[in-house]
Amino acid sequence: MSLTPTGDRASASRLHSDLHWLFARLKQGLATAEASVVREHGMSLWGYTVLMAVVEAPVRSQLSLAQAVSVDKSKLVLVLDELETAGLVRRRPDPADRRARIIEATEEGRRTLDAARADVEAIETSLLADLDAGTEEGLRTVLRRLVGTPVARIEDGRRPDNACGAPQP
Repeated sequence: MSLTPTGDRASASRLHSDLHWLFARLKQGLATAEASVVREHGMSLWGYTVLMAVVEAPVRSQLSLAQAVSVDKSKLVLVLDELETAGLVRRRPDPADRRARIIEATEEGRRTLDAARADVEAIETSLLADLDAGTEEGLRTVLRRLVGTPVARIEDGRRPDNACGAPQP
């Protein structure tokens, strides 16, 4: 049995119209393809995501980094341990607050991210190959919009109930 919608029957299906199912299936497919690719570069998908955020904003505390990538602080520590052990990031005390840590990508981390990003982009290109350029950019624009205020609105202050967050009390 295929999880992929086919033909007109799929477009009329409640399941194949449900946003949660559509995004979950998309995430599952991307994660399956991308996890093996980033693993070849010595990191997990979370490691790749965190490293990308660190390279974009190198003088970032662990707390602000956790918020930026939407991951629980305790999960972030494990991911940073993974990246630091691999020599891709370093943590140093924040001169303004010795209890806080600033996370920086190493040169090796930047090179590794560039190589992994090229492989991930190839996967994304393959996924979106059936879309014309305007539709692809429209999709990315809509998705960027949705992950901002609309997601915050429906979360309504609740903590994530998934593998990215700490267990709910």
